[in-house]
Amino acid sequence: MRLHVEASGTGAVPLVCLHGWGLNLRVFDGLREQLPPGQAVIGIDLPGHGGSGWDAARASFEAQAEWLLEHLPERCHLLGWSLGGQLALQLATRAPARVATLILIATTPRFAAGADWVPGLAQPVMQRFAEHLARDWQGTVREFLQLQVRGSRDAQGVLALLEQALQAQGQARPAALRAGLEILNAVDLRARLPAVTAPALLITGQHDRITPPAAGVYLAQALRTARLAELKRAGHAPFLSHPAAVSQLVRDFLAAA
Repeated sequence: MRLHVEASGTGAVPLVCLHGWGLNLRVFDGLREQLPPGQAVIGIDLPGHGGSGWDAARASFEAQAEWLLEHLPERCHLLGWSLGGQLALQLATRAPARVATLILIATTPRFAAGADWVPGLAQPVMQRFAEHLARDWQGTVREFLQLQVRGSRDAQGVLALLEQALQAQGQARPAALRAGLEILNAVDLRARLPAVTAPALLITGQHDRITPPAAGVYLAQALRTARLAELKRAGHAPFLSHPAAVSQLVRDFLAAA
């Protein structure tokens, strides 16, 4: 089983992009076009998403991170969005010498809320997604996309871009969706954050309903060298609702690195 990888540009240190649950690498097409022409970019479809294969034996969070590591260059900038951000954090602790910098968009160390973690999705919401996924996985993905754009500037336009990515690259496999939802419900990276040494840029949305801005504030305080940018009137996909602002943040961060 191979993961689907697309590369462009010729720069020495590529920017590797990891998308979120249910989507694929096509969501980063607009961002890639706004980066400097010399910047090499590598997009990877997560296991079981888009054009990537699926292996039930590698369904766990740690196994998926190891699978991605097989496709990671020897040195790269690593951009992760949502679930892709959690995988990026795992890779940064697993292979720190290969991660020059981290760019984390709408990323949280823990998706599910708990007694000691407030800025997350409530357990009844997580349970409802799991129950709906078992009955109607395509409808569950649509519901999740709608939650991502709630409160965002140009919500319908952002939703259309997310749907276009699915149409262009293909839906995720139901088994991969189930495994991903289990990861979102169970993984807690807070204890691993002190091991992250790469400089980090954190981008959050003011109205993100999935990974609230408070999660980004926590990350900024826990990571050693992190810069936090919160975008007003942005939801869970600020690189789609605020493309100019996000691309400028990324360009400046990479230039400084």
